[in-house]
Amino acid sequence: MKFKDYYETLGVLRSATQDEIKRAYRKLARKYHPDVSKDPNAETRFKELGEAYAVLKDAEKRAAYDQMGSQWKSGQEFQPPPDWNAGFEFSGRDFGSGGSMDHSDFFEALFGRQARGGQRPGMHTRGEDHHAKVLIDLEDAYCGAKRSISLRVPTQDAQGHVTMRERRLDVNIPKGIRAGQHLRLVGQGQPGVGEGNAGDLYLEISFNPHWQFRVDGRDVYMNLPLAPWEAALGCSLTVPIPEGLVQLAVPAGSAEGSKLRLKSKGIPGNPPGDLYVVLGIVLPSADTDSEKDAYRAMAKAFDFNARAHV
Repeated sequence: MKFKDYYETLGVLRSATQDEIKRAYRKLARKYHPDVSKDPNAETRFKELGEAYAVLKDAEKRAAYDQMGSQWKSGQEFQPPPDWNAGFEFSGRDFGSGGSMDHSDFFEALFGRQARGGQRPGMHTRGEDHHAKVLIDLEDAYCGAKRSISLRVPTQDAQGHVTMRERRLDVNIPKGIRAGQHLRLVGQGQPGVGEGNAGDLYLEISFNPHWQFRVDGRDVYMNLPLAPWEAALGCSLTVPIPEGLVQLAVPAGSAEGSKLRLKSKGIPGNPPGDLYVVLGIVLPSADTDSEKDAYRAMAKAFDFNARAHV
């Protein structure tokens, strides 16, 4: 998938105001409208202009696109970084187009397919719900926690420039929450009109990358390196897991990649997940004469061919 520079498509600077973006789009849309243009690529160009304008005219989409795309150039191979939109507050269910236009894979990868569910303003209208993805530590899902989170909210100033403001919220993270679940903060969405109630804020949970653990649903995985003699002879080890320390019995004859299951030691829940310890074997270096002699003794002691299966 190729990166699309929407500013380049409309021929405007990244610092352009909303009025400048609107004028550029209208000028080019008239030029390349399929009903009037004789350019053989007019229809394709017209769709590209419409997609670029759908992003840059919208303060939320534009702010999200700007924070993610400033280091990319048009035509570069591109995949959205994991959790690229974490901490970004937006309205509606997702970044959907709000229309039936057939957008590119690039657009869909960033903003999704569903249309934003806005409400028609009235005298007393409930405020729109807001959504944001937030990253928490795996340990918070094990124990529960109260955390202060920071969200970035796009706003438009008097000159038509899109800027970001920050707001902080204290959030209670319940024990056992999984990635993909949502926390509802009542009344923290868009203010209502008149006597209408404020909308709610929904926080989608994702986990910060962890140097030791990885998560699949409620199950948790960790890699455990072993010395060759620990794998061959078996051993008992004290192993750190997200909720503390456990005693782990490694059976004799354990092979590289073997998994040991610690039942119910994954993310708490009903039922709780499991924790899987994936075994790896680390060979010690042979830097000294005595260490080399030890390897030579092993070579003589074992009738072993590592390539017997080849």
